Amino acid sequence: MSTALRPGRLGPGPIQPALVDALDLALVRRVSGLMPGERPAALPGAGSELEQLRAYAYGDDVRHLDPAATARTGEPHVRVHVAERELETWIVLDATPSMEFGTADRSKADVAEGVALVVGRLGGRRGNRLGLVVAGERVRLLPPHQGRTGQTQLLLALRGERCPDRSATAELSDALMTCDRVANRRGLVVVVSDFLGDTAWAAPLGRLAARHAVLAVEVRDPREDELPAVGHVSLRDPETGAERLVNTSDARVRAAFAGAAADQRERLVRTLRHAGAHHVALSTGGPWLRVLAAALRGPVTRAAGGTP
Repeated sequence: MSTALRPGRLGPGPIQPALVDALDLALVRRVSGLMPGERPAALPGAGSELEQLRAYAYGDDVRHLDPAATARTGEPHVRVHVAERELETWIVLDATPSMEFGTADRSKADVAEGVALVVGRLGGRRGNRLGLVVAGERVRLLPPHQGRTGQTQLLLALRGERCPDRSATAELSDALMTCDRVANRRGLVVVVSDFLGDTAWAAPLGRLAARHAVLAVEVRDPREDELPAVGHVSLRDPETGAERLVNTSDARVRAAFAGAAADQRERLVRTLRHAGAHHVALSTGGPWLRVLAAALRGPVTRAAGGTP
């Protein structure tokens, strides 16, 4: 699976099916870790899955005894099942002008598109439901659908998105508020953005994290962290159109830029943690899918925060 959905774009690059399959288990584990409170099923059946084998304890249902494990260990063991519930996944995608920036292998929008495709492929498995909210020229809402219907809906939505006119652009906070309003079932919310600008998105993100497992995928470009020494260049804010001539050969200018970028990143990390989201940072340079896979396979810790 490797294609650019929009003309004139490099696209997300190769998306290896084997890596996506490996991500499946990691994503399920991540959601389970961020959504505590799963209860053992009273009886195993079509709507349950095996969680573990453990030693028999007083009060356990003898119908759940596992003969093979009991014979192997010499002690009674029971099979513990967990109710398997249909998972509803929402992707909140930032398609504002700043996402079109990219100086490395691809643009931030290309990486975001790839993340959305991968999460969409995983979120639509096992009959799970997949929905999409896009912050572009306006907030675009695609209600959740099951399986391939949800994946097809996602592909069509991404193919239809274009770089928005900065004079009429929805904000990420608008998309998050929309998601918070319509995502009534507890599930997974994946937010893909560069999180630049003000932090009006923090409050609705916190409300979502109070009810859902929230994965905040930040996409950055190397040039947003440091400037190369290439003389005078004109820097333009893609969100407002404001321009400024900067002498990048001046070491003081480069140091000030790097310092401001580092401060912004520290504030972002704190804000996401306070909101209760699990933060993953990806770059426009390098194998973003491998970085995403490694992050999801890491230790599962629920971030503090989330506002009801």
